[in-house]
Amino acid sequence: MPIIIYNSMTVVEYTSGNTGIGIAMICAAKGYKCIIAMPQMPSFEERYIICRMFGADVHLTAPAKGMPGLRDYTEDLVAKNKDYFLVNQFHNENNPDIHYKTTGPEIWQQSKEKVDYFVTGVGTGGTATGVGKYLTEKNPDCKVICVEPSESRVHTGAAHTPHSILGIGAGVPTHFLTQLAPDQPYKEGSRGHVSEFLSATSAESVEWATKLANMEGIMVGPSSGATFKVAMDLAGRHDSKGKTIVVIAASHGIRYTAHPLWKGMKEEAKKALPQPPNMSKDEGTLFWDSAKA
Repeated sequence: MPIIIYNSMTVVEYTSGNTGIGIAMICAAKGYKCIIAMPQMPSFEERYIICRMFGADVHLTAPAKGMPGLRDYTEDLVAKNKDYFLVNQFHNENNPDIHYKTTGPEIWQQSKEKVDYFVTGVGTGGTATGVGKYLTEKNPDCKVICVEPSESRVHTGAAHTPHSILGIGAGVPTHFLTQLAPDQPYKEGSRGHVSEFLSATSAESVEWATKLANMEGIMVGPSSGATFKVAMDLAGRHDSKGKTIVVIAASHGIRYTAHPLWKGMKEEAKKALPQPPNMSKDEGTLFWDSAKA
């Protein structure tokens, strides 16, 4: 067995889970202790398990206090512990900067230098800020589209209400997108290099994530269902013919088995695979046919 020597620093981050998974993985590889903070919600089950499997400690906070409460908790935790480092993805300028330096050029190259629409969900706002800046420098006519939950269109000035699109729609305007036009009120329309803030409902995000899996073999999470729904709306516009639309699919759908996205399949699987299993040899060979369920 190898001897694992931990560095003295503990890496801390507040997250809806996917960034937390990446941080926990890197900390495991680099030998850092790690604390991931997320809301205590049943739909976060996979993120909790995966972060724990990577060796991170997970702190669960009051869901009713939302992202502000989560942020305040981690900032207080780090302030009280001199060896703790807060990644702070919502305010860390390395977030949009790395998208400007890497994600943007990769998209530009793979699209053969033709991007007319760039569609991304609003989590931290870092992707839209960094990639959007790069693409609009390369093509000033490129439209950057930010996607929020219809229930939480805070960047257009609407109120936040509960939704189930994990990873986007934290309920507060993001620092990076605000900084594109610091003095501009939150309203419909453009902001800096962002052309539009569009949206999808929680139900639409599940519908489109399911369609992508069933019809295209692309298994994505609910935030990607939302971005694809908006991309299809854009494709249906009269002036979109022949345009190249690039869509960010942020995460794999397998991370959402505790989410309503998988509700129907889980109910079916429970019926198909009873506990304990039927071990009879006298009832024929076929016990279940999903096409006839």
